[in-house]
Amino acid sequence: MKMQRVTVNKNQRALLLRNGDFQRVLRPGTHWLFDGFDQLSVVVFALEQPAFEHPLAEYLMAREPEVVAAEFVRVVVGETQVGLRSEDGRLVEVLAPGTRRLYWKGLAEVQVELIDIAESALVTLALLHRLTQTRLRARANSGVALALIEQVPENHVGVLRIDGKVEALLPAGPHGYWRFNRNVSLELVDLRLQALEVSGQEILTRDKVALRLNLSATWRYGDVLEAYTHLAKPAEHLYRELQLGLRAAVGERTLDELLENKAVIDEVVTAFVVARVAGQGLVLEGVGVKDIVLPGEMKTILARVVEAQKTAEANVIRRREETAATRSLLNTAKVMEGNPIALRMKELETLERVAERIDKISVFGGLDQVLDGLVKLR
Repeated sequence: MKMQRVTVNKNQRALLLRNGDFQRVLRPGTHWLFDGFDQLSVVVFALEQPAFEHPLAEYLMAREPEVVAAEFVRVVVGETQVGLRSEDGRLVEVLAPGTRRLYWKGLAEVQVELIDIAESALVTLALLHRLTQTRLRARANSGVALALIEQVPENHVGVLRIDGKVEALLPAGPHGYWRFNRNVSLELVDLRLQALEVSGQEILTRDKVALRLNLSATWRYGDVLEAYTHLAKPAEHLYRELQLGLRAAVGERTLDELLENKAVIDEVVTAFVVARVAGQGLVLEGVGVKDIVLPGEMKTILARVVEAQKTAEANVIRRREETAATRSLLNTAKVMEGNPIALRMKELETLERVAERIDKISVFGGLDQVLDGLVKLR
């Protein structure tokens, strides 16, 4: 047996336990405890942390109503309710449905606002601002993550799903929904024109030539709600349809047909996909084949074919020019045959060309001898 001295500060409260059972609450001051045959213990709590977290909480709420009324704020949140706990008017915690808790009376005035969420999971705009402002404070606030809070950007909409069902489209701006008692998700959808690349597609032509093609498409949402009603992932669905359309366009044509008219692939793929996605809320704006890559051996063969074609074309052009030159000479000869003056002018023109290429000319016997071989060049 001994005497025990216990001091409780003004910012503290304490529980006196006898053999582990609750005796009373010790308020600020000095307390003398006589420890006889029973074992006495004291548990001290700081009021800066108002939540009373102790195994005796349920016992006090059930069996000690006077103590609870004098020392605590009692909070009971229903199964279809959410509790908003404030300290001195400032929101500090979101309490989940079914919460039962005690908070010390003392340093801060604890208030709890109950909100019924049985009918609607929507977080009002005013409450949404209160929940988001807590994120900017230095002191951490608990329970805010229990609400789905999203900011939908400009040129986007949010596809809201509750328990896996598409419920609504949310416009740009802040939105919030309680996660309690339901599965809530929000998917952001870009309403602007988007690009989709279908790359590295290995496809056999009708004449069994393996081609690798890269396709680029531009698309947008025509009706987002309709798209997400029919399709789980609209972009992936459109990608698969472009693949199928590309295979249909290439597989039904020979290599020569494709090389002669590459635009036929764009036309066939566009018609194929537009027909397949009709009524699914997707709009295909344009399709274009970026690259057609041939196998190595086929490149060599085509290079030889092109070389032979160009060589044959060059020979034809050369023969055509030779024929034209010969015909021109023949016509010139016929003109000179009956016209001495024209012949003389041609001789002078020839002499002029010769003179341009030499440094000095010595003429003996007159100009008539020049063309007869009497010109001395040196």
